[in-house]
Parts: sequence; structure tokens; C-alpha cells
Amino acid sequence: MKDSKALLVGMAIMAMVGLGGCCGGGSTTVKEQPITTTTTTTTLGEELKSLRDAYDRGIITEKEYNASKEKIIKQRTATDSK
Repeated sequence: MKDSKALLVGMAIMAMVGLGGCCGGGSTTVKEQPITTTTTTTTLGEELKSLRDAYDRGIITEKEYNASKEKIIKQRTATDSK
């Protein structure tokens, strides 16, 4: 008798779990957006001006300013000569 009750309870639980999964809120379709890339072109002057602005505002140190300035100039002159 105990085995019968346990079996019935187990079957009832299985039925509830099984039915609970199919009675959800409906399906949702997600439309994937294509990946786009944006290229922003700045001039050497604009980059140096932004860098100087960061230095003047205290965002970067003088050492960082000078190192970044040299790096930007080297990259630009290397790119321009190609």
C-alpha cells in the first residue's frame, strides 16, 4: 500500500514537472543584428590636442603626456610613409 502511494505521488510530481515546462509564457524570437564596424579617422593635430587637453586637466602626468605624444607621432609618421 505504501509503495502504491509513493508511486502515485512520484507519478503526480513527474506529471506536474512535465506539464509545467510546456505551459510557459510563450516563445520569444530574438533577431540577431548584423555586426557593424565604425572607423573613426582623426588627424595628428586632433590627437595631440586631445592629449594636451588630458594633460592640462590633470588626467595624465607630464611623463605620460610626453611618452604618448612621442608614440602618436612615431605611429603617424610610420603610417604616412607607407
